[in-house]
Amino acid sequence: MIHHHLRKVIFLIAIGFISLAGYGQKVLKADKALTLQSVWPTNQKVTPADWVVPQSGTALCRWFFFNSACRPFGMVNLSPDTRTGGDWENGYLYNDTKIRCFSHVHGWQLYGVAVMPFTGSPKGHLGMSSYQSTFSHADEEVHPGYHKVKLQTYDITVELTSTMRVGMHRYTFPADSIPGIYFDLGATLMDTISFSSVKKINDTEIEGCAVMAPTSRRPKPFTVYFVAQFNRPITQFSGWIKGKLKDGSFNEVAGKDAGAWVRFQKDKSPLLMKVAISYTGVEGARNNMRGELAHWDFNRVVNESRNEWNQSLSNITVETADNKVKTRFYTDLWHSLLGRRVISDLDGSYPDNTGNATLIKHVRLDSNGKPLFNHHNFDALWGAHWSINLLWSMAYPKVMDEFCNTMVDMYRDGGLIPRGPSGGNYTYVMIGDPAASFFAAAYNKGIRNWNVEKAWEGLRKNAFTGGIRDHAGYEHSRNEAEGGGIKYYVERGYVPEGIEGKGMHKDGASMTLEYAYQDWCLAELAISLNKTDDAKLFHQRALNYRNIWDSTINYMHPRNLDGSWIANFQPVVSKEKTFSALGFCEATGAIYTHYVPQDPYGLIKLFGSKTKYVEALNSQFEKAQKNRFVAPIGNHAMAWVDYGNQPSTGMAQMFNYAGAPWLTQKWTRLVRDSVFSDITPAHGYHGDEDQGMMGSVAALMAIGLTDEQGGAAQKPTYQITAPLFDKVTIKLDPAYYPGKTFTIITHNAGPENIYIQSAKLNGKPLNTFWFYHSDFVKGGTLELVLGSEPNKQWGL
Repeated sequence: MIHHHLRKVIFLIAIGFISLAGYGQKVLKADKALTLQSVWPTNQKVTPADWVVPQSGTALCRWFFFNSACRPFGMVNLSPDTRTGGDWENGYLYNDTKIRCFSHVHGWQLYGVAVMPFTGSPKGHLGMSSYQSTFSHADEEVHPGYHKVKLQTYDITVELTSTMRVGMHRYTFPADSIPGIYFDLGATLMDTISFSSVKKINDTEIEGCAVMAPTSRRPKPFTVYFVAQFNRPITQFSGWIKGKLKDGSFNEVAGKDAGAWVRFQKDKSPLLMKVAISYTGVEGARNNMRGELAHWDFNRVVNESRNEWNQSLSNITVETADNKVKTRFYTDLWHSLLGRRVISDLDGSYPDNTGNATLIKHVRLDSNGKPLFNHHNFDALWGAHWSINLLWSMAYPKVMDEFCNTMVDMYRDGGLIPRGPSGGNYTYVMIGDPAASFFAAAYNKGIRNWNVEKAWEGLRKNAFTGGIRDHAGYEHSRNEAEGGGIKYYVERGYVPEGIEGKGMHKDGASMTLEYAYQDWCLAELAISLNKTDDAKLFHQRALNYRNIWDSTINYMHPRNLDGSWIANFQPVVSKEKTFSALGFCEATGAIYTHYVPQDPYGLIKLFGSKTKYVEALNSQFEKAQKNRFVAPIGNHAMAWVDYGNQPSTGMAQMFNYAGAPWLTQKWTRLVRDSVFSDITPAHGYHGDEDQGMMGSVAALMAIGLTDEQGGAAQKPTYQITAPLFDKVTIKLDPAYYPGKTFTIITHNAGPENIYIQSAKLNGKPLNTFWFYHSDFVKGGTLELVLGSEPNKQWGL
């Protein structure tokens, strides 16, 4: 019987992920190494973690995109860096040939603790370019929670794994070499380090810190602390500051651009290193080490990581004979649980950086003194209502609870519910208040283990002046923020162009449309909380999208400060290298015209009829098809439809409401096959996966469930499209939902059979394109018959 690892290699060759030339050696070496060391199990059945391809999309990606030695949402995200010095096209890029370092933090505006094993004369003080090493993918193996690669310059085999807060390294050096490790703590990674320190504590332990300098997005410095332990005594401790070696005998080096190296005696056995980190202090890191990784069994950590990933990924199991589809699905699901990092310690301590100085706070504890949840750092929730809000609330409600608690704690600490915090502080990334849909979806789906009244207080504050909608993108001033335009929205019912403020994304039409949707989310939550006056207020404001509807052109049309329409409006901009159309955030008027998830029937009515709406929307999809439904990178203003970015990701669902669910089924499948089917390094995620956003969109398309309204309705629903699989089983968390599983069974699933012919829910005919979340949580079975031709009578 063919080895499952070898079988996956053959499959990756067949689909073009890797080339056959030169790979036979890799297969034999990797397979042999695995068999001898029992690192990544190969004698067991294939599990969800085995289907994940971590290197998909890594030819062009962001600093936080690729992580190999990482647990779900891990504080430690340990992986090789082939480029440093920026957010975009930095970190691990597949087509590069040199590894500069292995760093432990790849988060939203977070980075730090760079290390590199070496042999020969030390060069750490000369910088990464002097000591980087060549490598080959033929000597590399990557799985969730495990990375193995050979540094060709030094003939060192590096293996990486981790717990939640501790990275573990295993280095196999040439037998006749003197092993060494650089701690290049002051080196630039995603951005610069303003101060670093390393101190030798004893013969097997060092500790230190690295202070991340402020960035344009994270406006305050932020410190990562670490403790490193070794399985053999240090024989030499040396260091440098600003490229100059430090003379004499010493146990500590500190300053700007400070780093160190440690060396050990020759030994044929592997050198092991454990690196625990914390954002609260060195003792926090030491406690994380003590609590998570007191032993030295590297293989055990790899297996435990694999098991944890399998436990999470197995919340949704799929059955199909199409291995490529299964591979893509579990890679997407893996991304949805990867990037939005934990920043709290094992004991629940976390950094509050919202004030003048960093304070150490604690999450709520249970009766045994254990943290009830983790505290997170994450990129914007912008667009989450069509992605993680839905996926997490279905299969990972505890995760949603954790993020709600994080945001409530930030409101308690700093006075605002965030839309994308970094380093314990606000970044004001993107626009609006996307937390409104997140909280509304959580509460209305029964995910409520957070302070509801405190959350409502913060959400309501955000909807007026003095809240987060005052702030445009990265507008950091707390007292003078005006770029969000909320004062105009409250007074006029829309945000015009040309408003005050210094931030980015001052796109009035987008703000108007997003604020209106977020107001509706607040209204639906207010109904559930019996806040009738607020519900009435926000429901009325949810209709503000009408204030920028131009009936003479049938598009949402930005307004000037004086209320007039902006001149020379184009639904799509023809000029290349235009990031955003005037008035629209990373998108076009053509796309944002359909951004009315709170009132799809009202929008359709503005077009004059369902037929006219279908014609308009269908025309946009037809025009976008030639570009595979994505805009060229950096040219969002040129797209009729752009599934490479968040504002488009609900567009195909709108056909459902216009009486044409077969077109939702058609375009959803065509978009999925064009945008979300590739698993190669070159085309996996089109440059930006946004910390689980696009992975979640793809996963939802694959299982055939979504919700145009983002799960925020008082009585949430799911809309149905044709799944890719013969069977989908979603495990329901018993802490939240009464049922055990929700199962989707398809008949005639296949590439051509993209149209739903008929449906049954729990054995009874289902003739609508939707069903209630309340039916989902009870458990049951959705049965679909698929075909190659549309049934235009179903789902109306």
